Amino acid sequence: MKPPNTNSLNTGMTQRLEFTVEVALGAGRILRDGYDQQKTISLKGRRDLLTEFDLRSEEFIIQRIQERYPTDGILAEEGGEIGGEGGRWVIDPLDGTTNFAHGIPFFVVSIAYMEGTETLLGVILDPMRDECFRAARGNGVWLGHHHLHVSPTKSVENSVLATGFPHDIEHNPNNLTRYSLASMQARAVRRLGSAALHLAYVAAGRLDGYWEMDLFPWDWAAGILMVQEAGGRVSRVDNGDNIYQEPASLLASNNFIHQELQQIFRSGKR
Repeated sequence: MKPPNTNSLNTGMTQRLEFTVEVALGAGRILRDGYDQQKTISLKGRRDLLTEFDLRSEEFIIQRIQERYPTDGILAEEGGEIGGEGGRWVIDPLDGTTNFAHGIPFFVVSIAYMEGTETLLGVILDPMRDECFRAARGNGVWLGHHHLHVSPTKSVENSVLATGFPHDIEHNPNNLTRYSLASMQARAVRRLGSAALHLAYVAAGRLDGYWEMDLFPWDWAAGILMVQEAGGRVSRVDNGDNIYQEPASLLASNNFIHQELQQIFRSGKR
């Protein structure tokens, strides 16, 4: 699948984006084939699940990257950091493992290519709906041949929002306060179970905003680029701009409702 309208990219980046799409599709086939199979489920934490398909998908992605770009670094959810001299690939081989393990068809493959702290390329693949969101810095975000834009919604009252909760929810109970505040103000608040999918949906205008705390780079590296390239805004939930500061905190929106959401969250701060 050749990404559309890559004329503004140099040859190297165009090739990287085409490669990233190809690899994501391959990993997606692994997940789709495993979706209806009996799964071996283990625990990384009290609520943090792992299946053999997380590992198979990640192994496939890492192998392909190392074959094509052997000097690049890799940060993968399951395998951790692999050093390199070039840029860095940030991989979530299966974002939405709990959904996948329970037969709920909302999960994605997320792959980003970064240089320093800047994401240059991002691909988020939903294998169950055959939707491949892809973005390149300065070149927009695309689904198929459709150039995506954030929604035009101007108020939280008319917005559909999304959030997520960390696996160690005992250490981050304040999101329950934010969830309650947003639910009282917005048209609806959804919880799809995948940070990357939430961000892709904000970029596509399907969601007007999304927030979550305690995220890791593989959760947001590709999705943040998509929201920005679609005309949206990304900050910390607490209004700071350094989303990389630990613990990671993310508020993404269509820009129009960003300040109002921040005000709503501040009103319930404890």
